[in-house]
Amino acid sequence: MPKYVIERTIPGVGAFSPNQLHDISCASNGVLAEMAPRAQWIQSYVTEDKLYCVYVADDANAVREHASRGGFPLDSIERVHSTIDPTTGEPSSIEASARPAP
Repeated sequence: MPKYVIERTIPGVGAFSPNQLHDISCASNGVLAEMAPRAQWIQSYVTEDKLYCVYVADDANAVREHASRGGFPLDSIERVHSTIDPTTGEPSSIEASARPAP
């Protein structure tokens, strides 16, 4: 399934208590259980006023449905095409990507 990064504006979310974050997570889990296996939540990053969530889903519409059914804001949704990390900058990563797949 494709991977997506979702941006949600929730003013003050960075100061939410563990109980408040628990409640948001429970609500999300409940909707996802009803939608399974079309969408799965991987993790979220909590910043001052936003959540950046990583999902795998059949398509962007499944992510939109999750937001709508759960009453969650959805500022943007972007499909992830690839990932990079510090090892991507190493010379051996270019050699590995140039080799044909077995």
